Amino acid sequence: MQQDVILVIDLGSEENPKIAREIRALGVYSEIHPHDITAKELSQIPNIRGIILNGGKNRVVNGVEIDASDDLYNAGVPVLAVDHKAKSGECISAWPVDDAEREAVLSSFVFDKCSSAKTWNTRNFIDDQVERIRKQVGDGKVLLALSGGVDSSVVAALLIKAIGDRLTCVHVNHGLLRKGEPEEVVSVFRDEFKANLIYVDAIDRFLSKLEGVYDPEEKRGIIGEEFIRVFEEEARKLDGIDYLAQGTIYPDIIESGTKTSETIKSHHNSGGLPDDLNFELVEPLYMLFKDEVRAVGSALGLPDSMVYRQPFPGPGLGVRCIGAITRERLEAVRESDAILREEFKNAGLEGKVWQYFTVVPDVKSTGIKNNKRSFDWPVIIRAVNTVDAMTATVEELDWALIGKITDRITHEVDGVNRVLIDVTPKPTGTIEWE
Repeated sequence: MQQDVILVIDLGSEENPKIAREIRALGVYSEIHPHDITAKELSQIPNIRGIILNGGKNRVVNGVEIDASDDLYNAGVPVLAVDHKAKSGECISAWPVDDAEREAVLSSFVFDKCSSAKTWNTRNFIDDQVERIRKQVGDGKVLLALSGGVDSSVVAALLIKAIGDRLTCVHVNHGLLRKGEPEEVVSVFRDEFKANLIYVDAIDRFLSKLEGVYDPEEKRGIIGEEFIRVFEEEARKLDGIDYLAQGTIYPDIIESGTKTSETIKSHHNSGGLPDDLNFELVEPLYMLFKDEVRAVGSALGLPDSMVYRQPFPGPGLGVRCIGAITRERLEAVRESDAILREEFKNAGLEGKVWQYFTVVPDVKSTGIKNNKRSFDWPVIIRAVNTVDAMTATVEELDWALIGKITDRITHEVDGVNRVLIDVTPKPTGTIEWE
């Protein structure tokens, strides 16, 4: 089904993603595009029903106030200009602050002015992408690096629905995943979804490379580089695969930067893989926001534990085992994290707190365990709430819950004799410690 589209044109506003999400919440598809999009590029977007020129404080570029291209004004569809002096179309000075008023303005434009059809929903998206994947891949085969994270898991489920056993998933266990995650990936995709799954036990390989490495950026570099090397080796063992699937989502593209905003993080289409592997990319989620990805995962039958998985850094527990990683301290992180997640779930906090985890630094202190002097590590609890991960507040935890978690961690986790709580917001702290 071809979706009606409302274009949000970036004229320096920092609210572009918010507006696009609000339009999608109304049941109409929306995309963000630069102010100088060309007529040729516009012609490649079917069913454009309306254009929003979204002005903002960053609309002056190199000393010149930018405007939408003439091609946008001449597209033959209704135009709404916000906080921007437009050549034509309806104008409002600013978006209303009140949510109900914002929705009323958008609804009037999207439905009354643009006559858009309310067809944007999870089921239609899945049907559309299945059709597109089959058209792109044909009789070909696809390879996917399946980390077990939300994005790659949803891509895997979508591809299995579209092409079945012509998808091959590679799950690399680098020893830095949370407790039970490798087993869950194998259980869900090999046992339930009947996927072609290659499981690679690379724990010793990764941990030997990381031995004695203290610097967090160096650790990240080693983990990322080694993952690419392992995946490349597995890819070269397979014949007849022409496509590489990735879990790229819309924020990845937005954060790559536009003419009116700085790059937040670079988006690398090939994930750093060698060019001579010659894969064509399949990125079925590239126009979805995170909450939409989760909705698709649920509709495809993935378990909640996978769909609503907390944000997890690419280097995994490697950046929560502060300093040089040792197997013993890594296990202390893994076991204490499992206890924390279990107790948060039992307390009804799962899904209510944005992110919570444990950190074990490379320091020791004197304590008492089993009526004997101990000289062991502390476990640090971090629990934060955020909307965009740019700032974060600390979750205020019940002292009875803290006491229960402390008792379990100090009695059940080897090498630990203290539990501490990180009460630092972002800024001044970051969410992760490394």
